[in-house]
Amino acid sequence: MMRRGFAAAVAVAVMGLSATGCGGGQKPSDDAKGDRPKAGAKADAEIVADGDYAGPEDLPERLAADGTTIVVGDPDAPVAVRLYEDPRCPVCEEFEVRGGAPELRRAAVRREARIEYVLASFLDDRVGGSGSKKAVNALRAALDAGKFAEYHDVLYAHQPEESVDGFTDAYLLKLAGRVEGLRGPAFDSAVKTMKYRSFVTAAEKAYERAGGAEEPGGPGTPTADINGVRIPAEYNGVLFDPEVFGTLLTRIRKDPEGWKESAF
Repeated sequence: MMRRGFAAAVAVAVMGLSATGCGGGQKPSDDAKGDRPKAGAKADAEIVADGDYAGPEDLPERLAADGTTIVVGDPDAPVAVRLYEDPRCPVCEEFEVRGGAPELRRAAVRREARIEYVLASFLDDRVGGSGSKKAVNALRAALDAGKFAEYHDVLYAHQPEESVDGFTDAYLLKLAGRVEGLRGPAFDSAVKTMKYRSFVTAAEKAYERAGGAEEPGGPGTPTADINGVRIPAEYNGVLFDPEVFGTLLTRIRKDPEGWKESAF
């Protein structure tokens, strides 16, 4: 039942969607982007039930034991979504701002899902510059301040064009000013000095390992593993349809083991 329902959902989601991700596909057209909503807690605000977090700004966040994965949400949530993203990737921006990511954040607020971020920086080598590395370093610094999730949303809502290399120190600090309580001597210094350079390198290597023997350079971004099961590239369109992605998360929450046994 899970298998048939999932297949039907994916079939609907992928029809008409051509975004295949950075590292292995094309950038969505500008016509498909539309107006960008404001990122952060207010963008995802809704009535919360007893037991829910008050909003994205209240989600717990931590560095996992592997030293490279940033975990956001209830550690006991039944659905674990591991996301592989590069801050400069325009297809990641499509997912984060207009795709399924807002549904995922709402699921995290309801304690139904936790999000595990693996932050890549391969686009710097591919298109030139250092914006991905600088952004990943700044995101790691935001984690120290308990502001990773909020800052992550702001960076994608104001992502420069991929070819511009716009994530400079000055721009990253300017965007940090949009997150209440993030700017300060410790954060500013970490951004300017690339304090977490070793984390940036380790996270990129973790991303590359995730590609396995078939994709030694990494699986492409965005890529999602749900409860340990990777959504294949040919089904990646499900990530960009908020309604279908939200329905998929609900089905997996109701039958997490069935998902593992029947997916793909």
